[in-house]
Amino acid sequence: MKTTLYISLLLAGLHAVAHGQLPPSHRNGHDSNEPKHHIHHGDEAIACLKLVPNNADFAFQFFKEVTLEAPNKNIFFSPVSISTAFAMLALGARSTTQSQILEGLTFNLTEIQEKEIHEGFHNLMHMLSHPESGVQLNMGNAIFLTEKLKPLKKFLHDAKALYQLEAFTTDFNNPMKAEKQINDYIEMKTHGKITNLVKDMDPQTVMLLASFVFFKGNWEKPFKPEDTEEREFFVDAGTTVKVPMMHQTGRFDFYFDEELSCTVVQLHYNGSATAFLVLPEKGKMKQLEQTLVKETIQEWSDHLFQSLMSLYFPKFSISGTYEIMNTLSKMGIVDVFTNQADLSGITGAPELKVSKVVHKAALDVDERGTEAAAATAAEIMTVSLPPTIEFNHPFLMLIFDRDTNSTLFIGKIVNPTITS
Repeated sequence: MKTTLYISLLLAGLHAVAHGQLPPSHRNGHDSNEPKHHIHHGDEAIACLKLVPNNADFAFQFFKEVTLEAPNKNIFFSPVSISTAFAMLALGARSTTQSQILEGLTFNLTEIQEKEIHEGFHNLMHMLSHPESGVQLNMGNAIFLTEKLKPLKKFLHDAKALYQLEAFTTDFNNPMKAEKQINDYIEMKTHGKITNLVKDMDPQTVMLLASFVFFKGNWEKPFKPEDTEEREFFVDAGTTVKVPMMHQTGRFDFYFDEELSCTVVQLHYNGSATAFLVLPEKGKMKQLEQTLVKETIQEWSDHLFQSLMSLYFPKFSISGTYEIMNTLSKMGIVDVFTNQADLSGITGAPELKVSKVVHKAALDVDERGTEAAAATAAEIMTVSLPPTIEFNHPFLMLIFDRDTNSTLFIGKIVNPTITS
């Protein structure tokens, strides 16, 4: 009989915006096919870039599955956190269990070697955590082990070297004490954004794996708090709520996708993060969320143009908590959750399986990001009133990192007054 292994994935996004499966922004003057970060990071970026198409495919496949499971609810998760945690788990997996995990992460093992995958994730984590990027983005992984379970030195060494793994001894026989140890660690690492991640822990647990990502950034063009006002948000045909709506008039990167009937506005953070705000026409959300793929993001990015507009965007906080075993099983990651699991690369024995996967993400959006920039710039306005774009019904928010082309967070905001 397999021993239980809890895997807990968590992440926090704060003051969101990002850049992602897209080419460098037009405003930087780069050719859209030019991988600009090669200049700065050399081989590291090359290894990281190999993961980009696969991580993007995983992100949007996972999004499709989650939206099918919760069609009319807020959704917020970090695909890069989930894929990083499971890539690390693959280090300790063997045989079919390992290939299912890597193929479930959308890697074609005839085209990319396992070693290249791990090196790519290692470099991705390093590049995302670079302090010079202008945003605060911390990623990490931790493993909590019962004293009786002796992990192989090779697994601990490789996981620490490649995935910045921290290892802790935990008394799972005392569930309350174990929960406090794990939750305190996660709360500290996510600056208080992720709390009470684990609860009702099974005393039979022998190992828990936690992965986290914390994001915090400043808007490149902060909104003025005095311009925020309460306005109506139309949740559905029968539900209207009042939300604090931020407002700014200026030039924004904009595109209208006629095929998907949606308006796309790109807002930048200082540094390497950017957000795509996607407002489908009423009744078109389902079509958008089920057809969204990385090529769509690429097309939007290629067609963005600067347009003068009056932009209204809600100020909100949301979080999402998911037990994602079923979702991952639908994507082909099956054996690791059953008695067929082979995680013998972790302890040398095959009697481990994953019994639970919890993923939690949180996002705050407000006027500043964190602190408004000290410099001010005057916008030259035309006399005629610019068109108004108001995010006053369900929309998507996609947060990307430009330097690595990584999808940090994907959110669907159906009702911005519901926080979790």
